[in-house]
Formats: sequence, structure tokens, C-alpha cells
Amino acid sequence: MDPYRKLALYYDRIYHGKDYRTESASIAQLIRRHTHGKELLDVGCGTGQHLVHLRKQFRCTGVDASAAMLAVARKKVKGARFHKGDMRTFSLRKKFDALVCLFSGIGYLRSDRELVQAFRNFLRHLRPGGVCLVEPWLSPRVFKAGRPHMVTYDNADLKMARLNVSERKKDLSVLDMHHLIAERRTRVRYLRSRHELRMVGTPKLLQLMRRAGLRARFLRRGLTGRGLLVGTKP
Repeated sequence: MDPYRKLALYYDRIYHGKDYRTESASIAQLIRRHTHGKELLDVGCGTGQHLVHLRKQFRCTGVDASAAMLAVARKKVKGARFHKGDMRTFSLRKKFDALVCLFSGIGYLRSDRELVQAFRNFLRHLRPGGVCLVEPWLSPRVFKAGRPHMVTYDNADLKMARLNVSERKKDLSVLDMHHLIAERRTRVRYLRSRHELRMVGTPKLLQLMRRAGLRARFLRRGLTGRGLLVGTKP
């Protein structure tokens, strides 16, 4: 089931505080350290908010498993191409100079086997010398269960609140998101979405990337404090 099916239209407002412009500038700078190629693939592109900025320097393609999120991206990011697909199995029959998988989308994969499948698929879509940047989910050491979280959005026509209390089930972090949405001339709506992201330590992630055939290293600073996996195709 697509957790974003009913929320895609509100997604960018929920994350209105995220600094996509600065993140995209850092991404472009990292890519340029490895390649001067122009073809970029965003896996798990969501509504395409990073591509809004990256399209100024690259010819952009996006892949996402959510048709609803892709519908928003297609309207927003003119000139980019978008495809529906699973990060483990999508096949575009094209090679790219750079591939990004951001905002911890890799956390939705539930096993080491699935991670290796995805990394091998990333490798297949890279040109020799190409680079992939993968933003991991939180590690088991960092994740704190039991913490309450709230995000709000407020303008004249739309009021939103999203709340959850983080849970942990073995190596899964469980985010049961509860949304209240008030729009002009409508009743208040309640929407719920559940996200289960697997927590994997950095050494294991690097090991799995290398098993898939990528040269891998970890940048601790990263984009948002979660670090960044950098893989290159020999």
C-alpha cells in the first residue's frame, strides 16, 4: 500500500522547513568531485523537490514507487522525466553519470538482501566512474524510541498538524503518522500513514554496497545529520 496516496498533495507543505536548495547545492558539489557528466537519476524522488534545483545543472530523471508523488513531481519539475518503479528492480535501459537516493528512502528496504538488490540496481544504472549518493536512515545507536514529534503548517487557506510517537520493533523504527488537515470551506480531515524503516549501522551499509560492486565510503556530516554514503562504479 502506498503511504503517500492521500498525502502527496500535502507533502511539500509538511516538509516546508526542509532546505532543499542548500542540500541540492551540496549534492551538486559532491557529484562534480567525481564527474562532469550531466545525466542524473533521483531514486525515490518523491515530489521532485530536490530536482527543482538540480535540473539547473543536470538533465534529470526521477524514479519513485508512489504514483501519487510522481503526479505532483511531473507538474512541478518541467523538463525532467519520471518513471514509476521499485528501487530494487526498476530498469530504465539507460546509464547515468550520477545517482542520488535521498531523505532516507533506502530505509524502507527490509533486509540485507533487498539492500544489495538495490545497490546492484544502482550500479547497473551508472556509467563507469559514475557516483551514487545515498542518504541512510538513522542507525540503531542514534534512534530514540518513545519521543513525541510534531510538525505544523499554517497559512490562510490550509492548517496542518502531523504528530507521532516514535516506536521500535527490533531493527525497525515505526513511525505512525497522524495528520489533521483543515482547508478553506471543507471539514477537518484526519489521515494516517504508517512508515516502517529498517535501522542498519554504517559499517554494514558500506559492506553491502561493496558486496554489490561499488567502491564505498561514508561522509559523516552528510546533508541533514544522517551522514551520506558515497558509492562509485569502477
